[in-house]
Amino acid sequence: MRQTNTDSPRDHLMSDPKMLFSRRQMGGLFTGLAGASLLPTSAFAQSKYLDIRRGSNFQPVPIAVTNFAGDQGPALSGIITNNFARSVFLQPLEPRSFPEQISNPDAPPRADAWRMINAQFVVTGRVARAPDGRMQTQFRLWDVSTGQQVSGQQYVTDPNNARRVAHIVSDAIFSRITGEKGFFDSRVVFIDESGPKERRAKRLAIMDQDGANVRYLSGGEDLVVTPRFSPSSQDVAYMSFGKGDPRVFILNIETGQREVVGNFPGMTFSPRFSPDGQKIIMSLSQGSSSNLFTMDLRSRATTRLTDTAGIDTSPSYSPDGAQVVFESDRGGTQQIYVMGAGGGGAKRISYSDGARYSTPVWSPKGDFIAFTRQKGGSFGVGVMKPDGSGERIITEGYHNEGPTWAPNGLYVMFFRDPGGGGGPKIFMADVFGRGEFPVPTQSFGSDPAWGPLLS
Repeated sequence: MRQTNTDSPRDHLMSDPKMLFSRRQMGGLFTGLAGASLLPTSAFAQSKYLDIRRGSNFQPVPIAVTNFAGDQGPALSGIITNNFARSVFLQPLEPRSFPEQISNPDAPPRADAWRMINAQFVVTGRVARAPDGRMQTQFRLWDVSTGQQVSGQQYVTDPNNARRVAHIVSDAIFSRITGEKGFFDSRVVFIDESGPKERRAKRLAIMDQDGANVRYLSGGEDLVVTPRFSPSSQDVAYMSFGKGDPRVFILNIETGQREVVGNFPGMTFSPRFSPDGQKIIMSLSQGSSSNLFTMDLRSRATTRLTDTAGIDTSPSYSPDGAQVVFESDRGGTQQIYVMGAGGGGAKRISYSDGARYSTPVWSPKGDFIAFTRQKGGSFGVGVMKPDGSGERIITEGYHNEGPTWAPNGLYVMFFRDPGGGGGPKIFMADVFGRGEFPVPTQSFGSDPAWGPLLS
């Protein structure tokens, strides 16, 4: 699928829910709309409308998403509105407050009328069917303060891709206003948990970032845990407790091909990909200790990174691949350490009095490390800088655990288990702690892992 004059090209659309196809294979066309002010990615920092890092004076940007002309469903405007409502930084306005019905989405909205409801931006659009049966979707983003169009795109693709088009439109608008990459056109693997608590089946599943389009990737015959998305492909690493020792598998989401990473003399834990997707880093237990190893996925050669009598686990690479963060009890309690990617000396970075830390994971932007902190009977999910400074708890309560980063590094997803007869549920929050939202799943859900943008 060709694309011209776009801000940040993405080269795949989902046609069959079981497969991904490139835009070229689908023969679609993405083009800029006439009159659109389409800025290159490098211009975003100078042209953004919102400083997302503003402190106490932060206010989300009010935006009106009008109905797309000709949309027969799924309602693109509804999906876009839901995305913005969960973005924290954009505040979609109630359609009941709109001062006019948009009959011509190509014409500028009446700016004076939209200012009356404090809208800063208005989104208009249309959906039509091309002669060959493909769906044509257009959107325009209007700046109410100037009355001018500031972005616009056209997307032509299979009608089955309507939901993905809505996410891509959301990303384009989010990026134009904030200057940050979007995250809506992404997916999450997680553990679907169903059945009675004492006999709960755990299946590997995948969904859109908003909880839609759930698909099961395993049948529940074997217990599966700790799925982790590759940051560079549609591969997922996970552990499976089947017959014999637990093993690490890699599953390709596009093809369904599954392979064993290796059979090790002992239990393996917490597999995670390197930034380039060419290695797996994991914890391997040997007697009473667990140490970190890497495996080159091409040669299958393994390299030992740590050699302690304690338990080193939950490793995660920095986005440049130069460092590894992990948890260890080598000092007596669970704490977070950072070392070079080749192993060697490790530096402890977590120091809150009386707290235990686990599940560290490096932000794709490299600026923060997310973690789980247990202190005084409370489980919090937080972030800190790679040197341990600036620790901030995003959410706290009973058994919050397992953060995973959105591909743009502005959000974390995690799961919360309230205990009792219930089960875990998945939530997301922005890195500044300004908002928290449930991610709906059909049954209980745990251990989410956010994948890259579908590119």
